[in-house]
Amino acid sequence: MGRMGTEGENVRVIAGRYRLEARVGRGGMGVVWRATDQLLGRQVAVKEIPLDLDETLSPQEAERQRDRTLREARAVAQLRHPHIIVVHDVVEHDERPYLVMELIDGGSLAERVATRGPVDAAEATRIGIDLLSALRTAHAAGVLHRDIKPANVLLESGSNRVVLTDFGIAQVAGATTLTETGSFVGSPEYTAPERMSGARTGPESDLWSVGALLCTVLSGESPFRRDSLGGILHAVVFDEIRPPPQAEPLLPVVRGLLERDPDRRLDADQAERMLRAYRSTGRMPEPVRTPTQLDVPRPPAPAPAPSPAPPPGAEPRRSTRGMLVAALLVAAMAGAGISAAALLMHGGGDGGGTPSSSGPGTSVSASPSPSASDRSPGSSPSAASATPSPGSVGATPSPGATDPRLPSAPSGYRVADDPAGFSLAVPEGFDRRPQGVRIFYESPGQTFRLGIKAADPEAGGPLAVMRRSAAKGPDTNPGYRDGRVTSTTRHGHPAALWEFTWNGFTAAEGPRHTYDLCWEEGGRMYDVWVSAPVGKVREAKEYFDVAIDTFVRA
Repeated sequence: MGRMGTEGENVRVIAGRYRLEARVGRGGMGVVWRATDQLLGRQVAVKEIPLDLDETLSPQEAERQRDRTLREARAVAQLRHPHIIVVHDVVEHDERPYLVMELIDGGSLAERVATRGPVDAAEATRIGIDLLSALRTAHAAGVLHRDIKPANVLLESGSNRVVLTDFGIAQVAGATTLTETGSFVGSPEYTAPERMSGARTGPESDLWSVGALLCTVLSGESPFRRDSLGGILHAVVFDEIRPPPQAEPLLPVVRGLLERDPDRRLDADQAERMLRAYRSTGRMPEPVRTPTQLDVPRPPAPAPAPSPAPPPGAEPRRSTRGMLVAALLVAAMAGAGISAAALLMHGGGDGGGTPSSSGPGTSVSASPSPSASDRSPGSSPSAASATPSPGSVGATPSPGATDPRLPSAPSGYRVADDPAGFSLAVPEGFDRRPQGVRIFYESPGQTFRLGIKAADPEAGGPLAVMRRSAAKGPDTNPGYRDGRVTSTTRHGHPAALWEFTWNGFTAAEGPRHTYDLCWEEGGRMYDVWVSAPVGKVREAKEYFDVAIDTFVRA
């Protein structure tokens, strides 16, 4: 696989059939040899996969690990696609697994860029289409690659065929990793933020890597390249994402793939269709997003299910790798610094936001004008405050929970019949804290902040209000980035969703993400938002969705 290696290696024959002749390459996931299949008389590539046969492993544990590795390698070998490396055989020799693959006469995409420079938009489009098509096949079979980068994409000499290779750290859905033994695997510059945070790994993570790869082949350098590992992690998880100017023709696809919220990231079908349209017409269509769930009523979200226990022999989800990444992220944030102005703003304001499971997403925070304590995200100086309803009870489970006017609370939530004239379901343990015209429901330590405000309608409606607030984002939210305002509806009423990420009001608080929905209903304008640390976006998104779904005005 790849170009011919250096001759003169010690010749070995494995499984009584494959003669290893020259080393093609070596990496963290094993050694690749040029070899001859003596039975069929053809040239092949053989990958020797190391196993963690640490002395601490019992013979039974070592055997389970070997069996698991072989089983998952065979699953990868079932993949059949013109742009996925062909795995001919999976064998075991001297208690070590080997993958026997087709030998590609040609270099890697990384070598191509290093020796001949970046590719143009047309060639990047061709490469992207082929990789996305290959990933659709792999993902449909439940196989995640987890290390997509230019070095793992081969270009066959003569045909220039794009071949995705090195599934050495691939993961089969529902199983442990092929070769992971507790250390971080993959290439940080191409690793999705949700994998960095240890929150989740799915097909979406591979698609993020394709977005980073497209930037690299178009410009010659990854957009997340930094001088240190901590710098790379910070760039992937926190920094503003700036695709290179060369990516302009493919920008909608690149931005869609480099969406930090994996639930909003372009899927392989969408990205491939957009690239094919560009290749056919020379124009890049805008992504056709799946209609947001805010547009249609949904049943209340269930309480978060406990994580399933790992299979026997599997590494715990929170391993040394996770702690190392977390430590690096903390170190990176400590070096980033927060301005004194941000500390002063914290006295009366709030940073709103609901991060995604993968990392920083869009967030909403208060837009103080003239005072941060007087306004909610998306509100204006002229917004009027809501008038409390006399005699109502707030911040406690409503004794009239059977009242048809009140929402029902999913498991893990309670109904808050607020004296400000609305009801909604909030997570159990959240305490009510009024702040001027805004009402907050906060978790212990203010990790999660759910805010609500009612005001008079403003000129232009919710979309104009959100756009005005977003325009002020850099002034009102330290480190404001990735802001996006989207027109939508809530239960048939005009609405606008604002998301953004920011640095938080203090270094201790750290980066946060906010979801903020503003809509008009019954002659009033309502604003509901959730703010949370970027590493807890999944929980925050659920709190936000439940709040929006169950909100009932008095």
